[in-house]
Amino acid sequence: MNRAYFNFLIQQAEKEFTGWDFSYLTETGRMASEPLAWNYTNWVLPEMVNAASMLDMGTGGGELLSLLTPLPSHTAATEGYGPNIEIAAERLTPLGIEVYKVDDDSRLPFDDRLFDLIINRHESYDPQEVNRILKPGGLFITQQVGGTDNLGLNRLLGAKEDFGYAGWNMEKAVQQLEAAGFHIVASFEAYPYTRFYDVGAILYYLKAIPWQIEGFSFKGYEKKLRELHDEILRTGYAEVRSHRFIIKAQKNKEKPA
Repeated sequence: MNRAYFNFLIQQAEKEFTGWDFSYLTETGRMASEPLAWNYTNWVLPEMVNAASMLDMGTGGGELLSLLTPLPSHTAATEGYGPNIEIAAERLTPLGIEVYKVDDDSRLPFDDRLFDLIINRHESYDPQEVNRILKPGGLFITQQVGGTDNLGLNRLLGAKEDFGYAGWNMEKAVQQLEAAGFHIVASFEAYPYTRFYDVGAILYYLKAIPWQIEGFSFKGYEKKLRELHDEILRTGYAEVRSHRFIIKAQKNKEKPA
């Protein structure tokens, strides 16, 4: 039965992943995360009230942005992952939101001082470019995935842990934003746990985030996945630590001449 169950879970993990939607795992409870001490949406909503223009950077499939209505009269979105562009456009175009494909964070397709509010959830950014397209006094709210995120998965599977951004954290992000002409209004950092209740959930999750383990494949890690499957059957779940931080930054207002 153990082997048959393992094969069943691996087969289930072949389900297609689209947009940025993990409900296949979360709604069934196969993956669960510890709540953060903050809520990204509730940082964004109060600032939308007085914003006439807003940009959502890295909108994914537009899932979250579409739920924030009513939106500022001029709202735009960017996305860099090709498969998500069409999904986001189908969801957001009926709401009057144009989705822009962005390949270079340092060259965004917007005029200077265009937006009152820029929001960014788990997307890369260039602080100087964000500053350029924000109005003086405008706000930038970003929740980021820190550099030590899910390193426990690498360790559980015996994979390389150095993937180039281990030093990415709140302190570094704050320093970069201040250097680019921002005042930090608020910032928090946390390391909540994530629990996986079967090895199929881990396989599905890693397929969705291929940067976590370079060159990851079922065949390449089959032996470790089988060992982890046996361990989860004994203990109930595998637990790793996520890494998140959130920053609200205000572009410095221009001094009177």
